[in-house]
Amino acid sequence: MKRLALAALTASALPTPTLAQRTPAPPPVMIPAEVTRLRDAALSDTTAWDIVEGLTTEVGQRLAGTEAEARARAWAVRRLTALGFSNVRIEPYRMPVWERGAESAEILAPFPQKLTLAALGHSGATPTEGLTAEVAFFSRMTDFQAAPDSAIRGRIVYIGNAMPRTQDGSGYGQYGTARFTGPALAARRGAVAIVIRSIGTDHHRFPHTGTTDFPDGVRPIPAAALAVPDAEQLERIAARGRPVRMKLVLTPRMVGLRESGNVIAEVPGSDPSAGIVLVGGHLDSWDLGTGAIDDASGLAITTAAAKRIMAAGQPRRTIRIVWFGAEEVGGLGGAAYAKAHADERHATASESDFGADRIWRFQVNLPASAAPIADRLQAALAPLGISRGRDKGGDGTDIAPTLALGTAAIDLNQSGWDYFDIHHTPDDVLDRVDPATLRQNVAAWTAMLAVVANAPESIDPVTNR
Repeated sequence: MKRLALAALTASALPTPTLAQRTPAPPPVMIPAEVTRLRDAALSDTTAWDIVEGLTTEVGQRLAGTEAEARARAWAVRRLTALGFSNVRIEPYRMPVWERGAESAEILAPFPQKLTLAALGHSGATPTEGLTAEVAFFSRMTDFQAAPDSAIRGRIVYIGNAMPRTQDGSGYGQYGTARFTGPALAARRGAVAIVIRSIGTDHHRFPHTGTTDFPDGVRPIPAAALAVPDAEQLERIAARGRPVRMKLVLTPRMVGLRESGNVIAEVPGSDPSAGIVLVGGHLDSWDLGTGAIDDASGLAITTAAAKRIMAAGQPRRTIRIVWFGAEEVGGLGGAAYAKAHADERHATASESDFGADRIWRFQVNLPASAAPIADRLQAALAPLGISRGRDKGGDGTDIAPTLALGTAAIDLNQSGWDYFDIHHTPDDVLDRVDPATLRQNVAAWTAMLAVVANAPESIDPVTNR
């Protein structure tokens, strides 16, 4: 009896649930049935594969500003026109062009042997007969930065910087400094040349190229990346404690101003005042492989998705597909596009330039007026195994200048676990593209475009970039 009375007293002392506490969870976000239909149908897409296969087979390597990139632009116009897009055109611009020459490296002492390497974009040249010097070794970029100039002057600098494997590719920005800024710093400090461990996660004997920048007033020195096994071999030799002499032959050259350009196509919208949905990737590639992963896949994915929206009927917003030129050598196409179209209203901008592995996450930077769009995207993309990230969207070299004008951003992030095994190497070829994951990408981009291009909300400029 006493226990029952105590229980009753205790229960009467508890607070009565408020109305807010009794309110059920909000209902799930509903998306139009058409979005679901378009997304699921895209899982059988063949257009993207046809584009990747065609571009890599019929054009091949597409170094910015060269005759090969010009052939790629002509190929793009024919293909985009045949696919039924409107307003297909080339917007040309001029750019300084760098071309690769002969490249070789060998250790002369203490253990003579050949090494595998590739010149970095904008590298300076050795004499035709080559350059020989002692090597100054630095395991990390920070070690190089901390060293006195006397340890660098007159030598060939070597920088390690082993890049870790991550899903989001975050190691590239941190460890890539050896390539991005190492050569210019070595030149300022009196080095005669620089070789770095390739910025990659593989252990194949393929060097990773990529651009380095020499600011005005800094004379370019020969700069190259060693294949990862060769870099590790060089480090083992240095660990023996004897001076290492290396001979380099690198004969790249700047060939003056030539033409590059952006190829543009559109799916016209019914409401010109609603803004343009900008999507695309970059048409140029490095000259070692055929640019299948970087970035024929990105072009193919975004174009195939836009074609599916076009086939379903006129969207509210115009979808503009841009195959940007000259991305690899400094994002020149993106800058030219933003300058040429600064007076137009862009609702959102997105690009695909991280290979063709599965999309696992999306991130946005939308104004408050368009917040419901992100919720609909979450519902539309979840069945494809794609979750919403916590950070702001806005990633991409080509769209960065347009985003800087206040355009909202939507990112569809591919997995980067294996991307840097292939990135900028001779192994960037068609058989590295998985048709199944390519189709998952197309389905995700189709769902995104179906939601964003037809969203009833106003997508205003963002101020919180």
